[in-house]
Amino acid sequence: MKRIVSLIVISFLLSTLFVPAALAKENDGLDLAKNVKSAILIERDTGAILYEKNSNDQLPPASMTKVMTMLLIMEALDEGRLSMDEKIRTSEYAASMGGSQIFLEPGEEMTTEQMLAGIAIGSGNDASVAMAERLAGSEEEFVKLMNKKAKELGLKNTEFKTATGLPGHGDYSTAHDMSMMAKELLKYEGITKFTGTYESYLRENTDKKFWLVNTNRLVKFYPGVDGLKTGFTNEAKYCLTATAEKDGMRVIAVVFGAPTSKERNAQVTKMLDYAFSQYETHPLYKRNVALGKVAISKGEKKRVEAMTSEPISLLTKKGEGIENIKQAVELNKNVKAPVNKGDKVGTLKLKQDGKTIVETPLVAKEDSKEASWWTLYKRSMGMFTKAGQ
Repeated sequence: MKRIVSLIVISFLLSTLFVPAALAKENDGLDLAKNVKSAILIERDTGAILYEKNSNDQLPPASMTKVMTMLLIMEALDEGRLSMDEKIRTSEYAASMGGSQIFLEPGEEMTTEQMLAGIAIGSGNDASVAMAERLAGSEEEFVKLMNKKAKELGLKNTEFKTATGLPGHGDYSTAHDMSMMAKELLKYEGITKFTGTYESYLRENTDKKFWLVNTNRLVKFYPGVDGLKTGFTNEAKYCLTATAEKDGMRVIAVVFGAPTSKERNAQVTKMLDYAFSQYETHPLYKRNVALGKVAISKGEKKRVEAMTSEPISLLTKKGEGIENIKQAVELNKNVKAPVNKGDKVGTLKLKQDGKTIVETPLVAKEDSKEASWWTLYKRSMGMFTKAGQ
């Protein structure tokens, strides 16, 4: 129908806009992470950079690699390709992983939920590889998915060689890229159930009961911290991708190459303190809010809802407001079936004085497969009813 609205503009009469893009330059004089090789601090919803130091330097991420591993697991769960109660079998290869592990035995089965706890809380290399094999058939094929996802996210300074970050393979990333992976992972709110747990148990009803203690001590000692992943190797030194939420604002802090775990935690704490004392967010939308319907050409469903793909907020200095913000919902035209749940079908832009300050994709709420010839025939004859749409 030609009456489908492809552009909706709504004015928000709120109170001086603080443009996130200006933050990094404004904060050039800050020294929040003295004793680390690189660091970055961002606000999650907008991606605004509040502080950075050597944030594009390529460095070994160690077990922070598992941020991407967890992202692909959560994505599979969200898309229905995996379930939390599915039992995952441990191969000989997965069981042979060294470093941090939950001591899986060859042939042992655990649910996805248990494996995810083993990865998020205990940094289990064995659990990471077992999940990689379940999702892609082998660790090598899973690594291809990791790098493909990195490219989809626009990350130009990251290359994975393993699902674990174990040393000697040449994995590299940057503080900036790791913050973007964390931002994507945090779209899936269920992840912090795992990454924010300080201690738990596996194999509780057996004589091989295993105590998990979170490698991220800030989960216990800094209010609001509920993730995400530590890392350490002799080459990488002490690394951490952390996230915390306070008063509705979520931030992500990443450090690479701290000399000790104590120093790593101190630098991250300093960055988090700065963020929460200086900034606040103005939430506009949660994830999965419908903002329109997209027409699907020759689709089994003639229209699908276009949903927000992530939480959307505006960021200001504390005490400052926002004014003259216009929202533009741009729905894609000439969308042809098939369309899969999560496919981009539009864009939401927030503008001020004609300049886009926030841009985020809108995605399909559900699948719309290609319509059968019989369905198309009925439509052409005017016999297709609402019940069949």
